[in-house]
Amino acid sequence: MNAIISAPDLAAALGGPNPPVLLDVRWQLSLARAAGEPPFDGRAAHAAGHVPGAVFVDLDRELASAPGAHGRHPLPATAEFGAAMRRAGVSAGRPVVVYDGGQGWAAARAWWLLRWTGHPDVRVLDGGLAAWDGPLETAVPEPAEGDFTPSPGALELLDADAAGELARSGVLFDARAGERYRGEVEPVDRVGGHIPGAVSAPTTENVGPDGRFLPAGVLRERFRALGAAEGTHVGVYCGSGVSGAHEVLALAVAGIPAALYVGSWSEWSSDPSRPVAVGADPQ
Repeated sequence: MNAIISAPDLAAALGGPNPPVLLDVRWQLSLARAAGEPPFDGRAAHAAGHVPGAVFVDLDRELASAPGAHGRHPLPATAEFGAAMRRAGVSAGRPVVVYDGGQGWAAARAWWLLRWTGHPDVRVLDGGLAAWDGPLETAVPEPAEGDFTPSPGALELLDADAAGELARSGVLFDARAGERYRGEVEPVDRVGGHIPGAVSAPTTENVGPDGRFLPAGVLRERFRALGAAEGTHVGVYCGSGVSGAHEVLALAVAGIPAALYVGSWSEWSSDPSRPVAVGADPQ
């Protein structure tokens, strides 16, 4: 099953016999805001207009636990995540489509969590709300309680030790911007640079100017050129496990399974005993 869905296909699915549950996960990385700009309010954006029937899901509160030793967006507690998904109407036997404002990172985080916890049918709206040309509504949905019970482990998850090992034995992609990988800037974490052996592969290069993913064949060739040859064990990390989920999604579109290091650089760099590499060379 394709991990993404186009806006026309979503419109058709919503009119079908088993319409998907829609999750609106609009969110904005604080680093992307201009100085003095107020925090982005995804719930307010949802109230101002959303795809009909879409339920708002808060990334920081429902798709992550509180920041701490395991990074800025550690995994949510399984029971709490399951309760949040059931409140949103998610059931095991009904497909789910997730979207955000268009960047795709937050939607990918929701996609990854649902797939990791065992939901069999989850897709991301390619291009996000910006690609949707159908009607919007402002009424807050009140979905019937879902029955989804999360069972973690359906996708591969890396911890810090496994990520460091994979950078040596397979290929570990760093989904952040190149300047953060090289250690030229680090706006939020303790130190700049990358996990030794990791390969720079910014996830922003997986999409076109309209925010839609590049064709599967183009993505496949990109990742293969970066080292993801047939049979290679592939992993991804980023700053805090959000944009990295987007790269895992891009790899899925390309037909390449990949593990996610959710703690990512925010966890790795918080421990002074872990090695740090700088510059364009993976080593």
